[in-house]
Amino acid sequence: MDYYKQHPRFLVAVDCVIFGYENDELKLLLYPRAFEPVKGEWSLMGGFVQEDESSENAACRVLRVTTGLDNIFLEQVNTFTEPEREPYTRVISIAYFALIRMDRYRKNKIEEFGAKWYSVNDLPPLIFDHAKMIELALKKLQQKAGSSLVGSELLPQKFTLLQLRKLYEAIYQRAFDPGNFRKKMLSLDVLEKLDHKNSTESKKGAYYYRVKLNKAEKELERIIKY
Repeated sequence: MDYYKQHPRFLVAVDCVIFGYENDELKLLLYPRAFEPVKGEWSLMGGFVQEDESSENAACRVLRVTTGLDNIFLEQVNTFTEPEREPYTRVISIAYFALIRMDRYRKNKIEEFGAKWYSVNDLPPLIFDHAKMIELALKKLQQKAGSSLVGSELLPQKFTLLQLRKLYEAIYQRAFDPGNFRKKMLSLDVLEKLDHKNSTESKKGAYYYRVKLNKAEKELERIIKY
C-alpha cells in the first residue's frame, strides 16, 4: 500500500450528454451548476464516481436521479484528462451520451435541478470543456445512427418513415431525399410494418413501423451512404 501513496490522486467524474427529440429538433438537457466554481452557469448533468461504483454505474445513477428513468441507452464518448480542465483541483471526466424519449422522463425531476431542454443549434455558453463533450457526443451519435437504428430510441415505439427521416435529418443536420431514404431503410429488413396508419401525414395515410425486436440492436451496414 505504501507504493500507492507516492502517486497523485485525482477526482473522477462523469458528464452525461442527454439527447432528446421534439418537434423535429434534436435537443440537449442542461442544468445550472449547483456549486462553485462557476456556480449557476450552464452545465451537462454530471457527478463524481463513488468508491463502490464503476463510471457507467455512476452515469446511470446521474440519469436516474435527474430524469427518473432506468434502462436508458447509454454509450461512452471519451475521457477528458487535461490537467487544467477545471480550476482549483484535478478532475478527470468520463463523458457519456444518453438517448431518452421526451414523453417518458419525469418533469418534476428535471425541474428540481432547474434543468432545461435546448436545441443543439441554440446552446448557451457552457462551463469548462462541456462544449467539446457535446461536439464529440454528436459525432458519436451520428456514427452510431449510421450503422444501426439507435436513433429510433428517441422516437415512440411506432413511427412513420417520415418521422424516422425527420429524426435522421435532425441528427445529421441535413436533409435526405425522401425516396432514397425510404428505399434504403426498407432494404435493411429491420423495420416491421404495422397494419394501421397515421392519417395526418397524407390523404392516404402513412403506415406505422416499429423496429423488429430481434434487430433492434443489430449492427448494420452504413445507412447514410447513398
